[in-house]
Amino acid sequence: MSTNPLPSSLYESLLLKLVTVLELTQRPEGITTAQSKQALLQATNDFKNSIIQAKELAVGLPGGEMSVEEQDEVIEMLEKLRDRKRERLAQFAAKTIESGGLSASENKMEIDSMASTPFHE
Repeated sequence: MSTNPLPSSLYESLLLKLVTVLELTQRPEGITTAQSKQALLQATNDFKNSIIQAKELAVGLPGGEMSVEEQDEVIEMLEKLRDRKRERLAQFAAKTIESGGLSASENKMEIDSMASTPFHE
């Protein structure tokens, strides 16, 4: 049995808790009484604690964090892969034109094969 590492009910409750805080601050009588101030304090603390808990759960998700440097490395790797695929496709197109061309089905099969072949340095 797998457990949900990110309970959606917690995140769904955030909006309701924020609405409660806003409603308490927007009452016609304001927050002048000790009772209204206490209610606002409790609602605000409840919202704040839920935000903290939601943030901790989100940060704790496995594999969900990459530093800017790691993101840049992945982007650079993907750009190189894209460029190599484009270069291979251009070489293939030039070769096809020089050799008089392949049939449409042969051409598509060769391109599909190239597109799915990983390149290792």
